[in-house]
Amino acid sequence: MPGIDECLRAAMELPGALGASLVDWTSGLALGTEGQSPNGDHETTAAETAELARMAAEQRAFSPNGLPVEDVIITTPSGYHLLRFVETAFDSSVFMHLWLDREQGNLALARLRLSALAEQLVLG
Repeated sequence: MPGIDECLRAAMELPGALGASLVDWTSGLALGTEGQSPNGDHETTAAETAELARMAAEQRAFSPNGLPVEDVIITTPSGYHLLRFVETAFDSSVFMHLWLDREQGNLALARLRLSALAEQLVLG
């Protein structure tokens, strides 16, 4: 069972991966980072993506049957941002953020791999 650093390193092995982080969406703090940050500052990126994750996780419009949101995908002309929520033994306010180059990355593969990594991640 991989920890934070191992999990982020594995995410960075995906084709086109530019940066990865594990973020607590309650506090907006990065619990771990690897690679680059879209704006050059991992802490600012963590705080900004935490706002988006919190909004998606807490709004009924995204989970009308009470089922949890699994991930959020943002596309830009040059890349993809994939936010994958991580189930935890505590309050489950953690997500993984993977930034992919649009030409080099494979969004479907990244979703599958991030899902598997989130299930294996050991926090503690």
